[in-house]
Amino acid sequence: MSERIVVGIDVSKDHLDLGCWPEGPSEQYENSDAGIEKMIADIQPLAPELIVLEATGGYQNLAASTLDAHGLPVVVVNPRHARDFAKSTGQLAKTDKLDARGLAHFGYATKPEIRPLPDADHQRLQGLVAHRLQLVEMRVAELNRQQQTTCELVSQSIAALLRYLNEEIDRFEQEIKSMIEHSDIWRAQIRLLRTAKGVGPVLAFSLVANLPELGRLNEKEIAKLVGVAPLNCDSGKSRGKRKTWGGRATVRCALYLPTVSAMSWNPPIREMHDRLVAKGKPGMVVVVACMRKLLIELNAMMRDQGPWQPNC
Repeated sequence: MSERIVVGIDVSKDHLDLGCWPEGPSEQYENSDAGIEKMIADIQPLAPELIVLEATGGYQNLAASTLDAHGLPVVVVNPRHARDFAKSTGQLAKTDKLDARGLAHFGYATKPEIRPLPDADHQRLQGLVAHRLQLVEMRVAELNRQQQTTCELVSQSIAALLRYLNEEIDRFEQEIKSMIEHSDIWRAQIRLLRTAKGVGPVLAFSLVANLPELGRLNEKEIAKLVGVAPLNCDSGKSRGKRKTWGGRATVRCALYLPTVSAMSWNPPIREMHDRLVAKGKPGMVVVVACMRKLLIELNAMMRDQGPWQPNC
């Protein structure tokens, strides 16, 4: 067996498929505590350089955290990156077994950076923040239906649902605040972020939950990670329009309204807004540029552990 080996694990709700690159065993395990412990017992003798899993809507959390707790080098990657890599190698067929081996090949070739995984408290905070956002989206949908209906019974039903949703949103916000208050680190981070003009509690706890890299990356890296960095689209003599895509949609969603507020009350962002409008830039281009500017400001604040300054 080769001295250097990478393990790939394809995750589904019920099963974990293990594959290796360049060679090694191929097995399937239950996605449960017992199945994961058995898988770890089989992995440890291999002494893998890296273990690669895909982000699969939370089904990977138990396996990733257990592997990490056993001191194994585990990384969770974007599934689009792994799938694009597989296609680039000519691997068009897709099965759990092939995907596991493809993940191992991806890790072997690209060597993705190992980053600290969220602990149990951080995972719980992420879950609370995500569900609060889902409740808000449900409330918006019901408000839209309320404006469209002409049926009294439907209107009454929607009103009852809205009361329930408002209560649930308040309950989850209180639970989020309680978790933050019980953590000295999170409480200090929230207090620091709230010093910036335009940053309210929702954006602050969304950043703490969903962007732990804030303050640890440079401005280009953090903008690209969130998906507000303009990406080149050039080929030969052709110069295409710069576009933003990919990244963490939940963070972009949380950034939008605070940025609109910051365009009025945050001097550096207001200056950027006015300059881009004067150049005739489209409205959404202006907003995304200001989102990037606000994110970079917050990243610098977290990096330097200093409060927002009006002329930073």
